[in-house]
Amino acid sequence: MATELAPGLIHHPGFLDAAARARLAAEIAAVLEAAPPVTPRMPRTGKPFSVRMTNAGPLGWVSDISGYRYLPTHPETGRAWPPLPPTARAAWEALAAYPAPPEACLINLYAPGTRMGLHQDRDEADLAAPVLSLSLGAAALFRYGGLNRSDPTRSVRLQSGDALVIGGASRLIYHGIDRLYPSADLLDEEGGLAFLPPSGRCNLTLRRVTAAGGAAR
Repeated sequence: MATELAPGLIHHPGFLDAAARARLAAEIAAVLEAAPPVTPRMPRTGKPFSVRMTNAGPLGWVSDISGYRYLPTHPETGRAWPPLPPTARAAWEALAAYPAPPEACLINLYAPGTRMGLHQDRDEADLAAPVLSLSLGAAALFRYGGLNRSDPTRSVRLQSGDALVIGGASRLIYHGIDRLYPSADLLDEEGGLAFLPPSGRCNLTLRRVTAAGGAAR
């Protein structure tokens, strides 16, 4: 049953059943083969992220010393990003309640012990569209606050197969991942998440980048 954690922040526990998780895992493996994950770096300082990333879709989010931005090609191979995973696209159509399709699917790969600090997703031109998050692998502690970094925060555990819609009044909230739990999806134990280390996590975030009337360039 869906839970509204805050206005526009909707948690869908177990949205992806075992069969859907297996399909998505296979689709992600194909993306990773075509678009190898990279280690992003912070703008200005060049400090590396602890999480490795890649993308699928017409556009991909990248971060390096020059800043945050969306690109139509992989920053290292120069090739176009592979198509959106069909299972992720279907989740957008079921949950996003938005008339235009996603243009980017950012794939974050967490090793045990990695985290992601509080941040806003605000590099998109179309902030009326939600961000849709899908989780695979180890459970994670998701922390979310308000529109200011200093606002009080709360936390919820995201399990493998969970979906999270970040939209409406919560579209620009600060959020992050504080920790992973040493428990893995059954797919991991069976080798279906071979692209992750044991008790690693994969998170997909689908975004609409350009205005709904526009098109990805």
